[in-house]
Amino acid sequence: MGSYLNPGSKGFQESLNSEIYMDKTGLIEKTNAVLNTRQKFLCVSRPRRFGKSMAADMLAAYYDRGEDSSSLFASLKISGAASYHVHLNQYDVIKVNMQEFLSMTHDMDDMLAMLQKYLVFDLVEHFGDIRFRDENNLIQVMKDIYAKTKRSFVILIDEWDCLFREYQQDQNAQKKYLDFLRAWLKDKDYVALAYMTGILPIKKYGSHSALNMFTEYSMTDPGDMAEYFGFTEQEVSDLCKKYQMSFDEAKQWYDGYDLIAHHQSGDRYYSMYSPKSVVEAMLRHKFGTYWNQTETYEALKIYIQMDMDGLQDSVVRMLAGESVSINIGTFSNDMTTFATKDDILTLLVHLGYLTYDSIRETAAIPNKEVSQEYVNAISTMNWHGVADSVESSRKLLEALWAMDADTVASGIDKAHEEMSILQYNDENSLSCTVNLAFYFAREYYTMIRELPSGKGFADICMIPRKTHLDKPAVVIELKWDKSAAGALNQIKEKNYGSALKDYQGNLLLVGINYDRVTKKHECVIEVAQKQL
Repeated sequence: MGSYLNPGSKGFQESLNSEIYMDKTGLIEKTNAVLNTRQKFLCVSRPRRFGKSMAADMLAAYYDRGEDSSSLFASLKISGAASYHVHLNQYDVIKVNMQEFLSMTHDMDDMLAMLQKYLVFDLVEHFGDIRFRDENNLIQVMKDIYAKTKRSFVILIDEWDCLFREYQQDQNAQKKYLDFLRAWLKDKDYVALAYMTGILPIKKYGSHSALNMFTEYSMTDPGDMAEYFGFTEQEVSDLCKKYQMSFDEAKQWYDGYDLIAHHQSGDRYYSMYSPKSVVEAMLRHKFGTYWNQTETYEALKIYIQMDMDGLQDSVVRMLAGESVSINIGTFSNDMTTFATKDDILTLLVHLGYLTYDSIRETAAIPNKEVSQEYVNAISTMNWHGVADSVESSRKLLEALWAMDADTVASGIDKAHEEMSILQYNDENSLSCTVNLAFYFAREYYTMIRELPSGKGFADICMIPRKTHLDKPAVVIELKWDKSAAGALNQIKEKNYGSALKDYQGNLLLVGINYDRVTKKHECVIEVAQKQL
């Protein structure tokens, strides 16, 4: 009908027309449940290309009273919900993309003036029979419409946080923007639902809580919105079957966003995949790095090279496959206010460069695709030791396959010397060095690391993925200032565990020890046939 008022269903229709469409209409049941309640304010933040705009298009098509969209939803999940017919095409919808207005103007005053002018234009044109007290005042116009019609609006705001990304240093503009949103939305009878999407959660300004009426669903606390943004493991599995692609490979490349929804009935765990990357891989029939089509490693580089105490050490550990402890509580929800390394790591969670485990309160690099972005970023920085270790890891893996223990030991020596930014003082550090030294092994293996159990050891299991079963499985036992032979004997005394129960090929048993006096590593390698 209008550009912003009752925009219709074209956007959602295009999603339905696409070769790959994933039914996320269950989200509508969640929004229906809060319509015209105190919980009618929702803000969903996710990384780029996680389906946020598609969801906004879907909500617009469903609620828009300007047309009958029942044919679009008839075969989708929402059609079976009790609330489906109650709210279908029953609301006037206002849908705006804030990035559009920001791009067309030069400052915050111009942006807000244009936004209000354009919305009022649509409203006055559509409700032409209503006398308005002030046609230049958006809030008063919407109040007058509601007073006359008693019909409240569904307001959808996409890219709500773009201002905080482009006006990063302008706190005055940011506060003015938040104050406008509060005045427009808070305590207004004409709001049936206010739904915002963006990358960042709502900005914190100390006691200045402009939008405290919103319930937030973010990468650190997704609530019951977890499954509606990104692809679930089952959805990716089904796509792999349809396109005859390896699910094992898809999991290595794009899985890793472990979202936990907390409920009274118990926690629900969702393993979410980056939808943009999965779609590209299926349609191109090729696994690869598609992240850089929406972000470049330069964005990541800016943050990981900041001089925050312990930040570089944490990044190296995560690149080696570890998780690191993180306190998300001090993050100000912007891209400039960083008091500690935790604030930077929390930002990287929201940007999709890390995943957050809310139970353990740890962060980790989610998958192979994102890990490659870290390698790209580090390769252009002064972390030459880390980049060199990754580059050398191919030869180190070949030496392991050749059972060349001396070359493996010297390769780990070299990695240790190069990674001077890593604190090297215990079994965990040794494990981190070995994991990073064998970075390239992830091309062939699923790497499983067991944390020290109090007995002074850290195991690493390298299990060949289904497409590389010609490679030997590897069990590595690490010792700190003891002996490689002792490490090897300890492997033999242990059960290989459930991790290797399905593997029928050869095993390489590897004992590695670090001598604190000589500051050298020693290595012993044996081959063992797994008992069937």
